[in-house]
Amino acid sequence: MSNKQWYETLFDNYGKQYDNEVFTQGTMGECNFIESEISFNKSLKILDVGCGTGRHAIELTKRGYQVTGIDLSAAQIERAKEKAAKEGLNIDFMVRDARQLDFHEAFDAAIMLCEGGFPLMETDEKNFEILQSVAKALRPGSIFIFTTLNGLFPLFHDINEFHEASNPKKEGARYISETFDLMTFRDINTTYFTDDDGVKHELVCNERYYIPSEITWLLKSLGFNKIEIFGAVIGAYSRNDTLKTNDFEMLVIARN
Repeated sequence: MSNKQWYETLFDNYGKQYDNEVFTQGTMGECNFIESEISFNKSLKILDVGCGTGRHAIELTKRGYQVTGIDLSAAQIERAKEKAAKEGLNIDFMVRDARQLDFHEAFDAAIMLCEGGFPLMETDEKNFEILQSVAKALRPGSIFIFTTLNGLFPLFHDINEFHEASNPKKEGARYISETFDLMTFRDINTTYFTDDDGVKHELVCNERYYIPSEITWLLKSLGFNKIEIFGAVIGAYSRNDTLKTNDFEMLVIARN
């Protein structure tokens, strides 16, 4: 019996397939938003947490930024390195556990997009360790931009209906929510996906949804003094999108 968590198993051999998923197609627009938030300052050092196959890190590097990408999955990092090499880019991609980063005030900005680690951990404490670790890696006066699952959504809407609507062609990974626990705000779901070798898998997953006031409190406890939360539209992040109950994800912008 494997001791691996579901998120470790999922990303073992899934780099190429991951790049084709519907939720990974908004890179350009997302990087446009990041650039505007950091005032196009190319002297800033950026940490990409849960960078996956490096799509944001690669695009930002192409635009002249210095980015370090970390991910728990060696396979995802390998794919990121291959993609960067193909583009002739020299990017520092490293296999690291976001809960235990060894950086101390080394970066001016951090991004953690498309559920980059947070909120996939099996306990709230481990999710918090990721935020804690990122906070420690940032210099004073830094910005932290991330997306996470919006806890208001499942209170008013059906998670399965959302997944069906966002992937009508049923391409790539499919998610079937089994239960949403109101006491823990965790969705227990079964994920069906095909790995890079064409092998089909079925995984029981557990994801934590957060409400805005929780995120604000967690970040304030880590020294972030300005926290703004918006609705997150894939590929089109905008400050004009006030967070609503029908937003599946929220976009968080925090400054310390």
